[in-house]
Amino acid sequence: MPRKPKRPCRYPGCTKLADGVYCETHTKLMNSHYNHFARGYNSRQRYGRAWEKIRNRYIAAHPLCEKCLSEGKCTPAALVHHKKPIADGGTNEESNLMSLCNFCHEIFHGGRGENPRNNK
Repeated sequence: MPRKPKRPCRYPGCTKLADGVYCETHTKLMNSHYNHFARGYNSRQRYGRAWEKIRNRYIAAHPLCEKCLSEGKCTPAALVHHKKPIADGGTNEESNLMSLCNFCHEIFHGGRGENPRNNK
């Protein structure tokens, strides 16, 4: 299958081509900027190697988005979401986790308004 053509990096003044939004150099920079300013905490400190193991084990056991499954759709899960955030006293127990696709995860966090999938 052919790949998408590379696009210019969106970082101001950068002339490199990238597969995603930013080139490799600026992806790292923007991720650290997001972790520092937008999240208010360093995700590496909160979600370390132990979380990575828990996440991988959970996503292997629940490979489909649980929200989409409840609506009768089969969408591969990309993320593991905490029902009760760790900052609010939530834990990494399976009863507090749910696998979600990127779209549903953004809806949970207010990234998008109404679900356009329902309009089809």
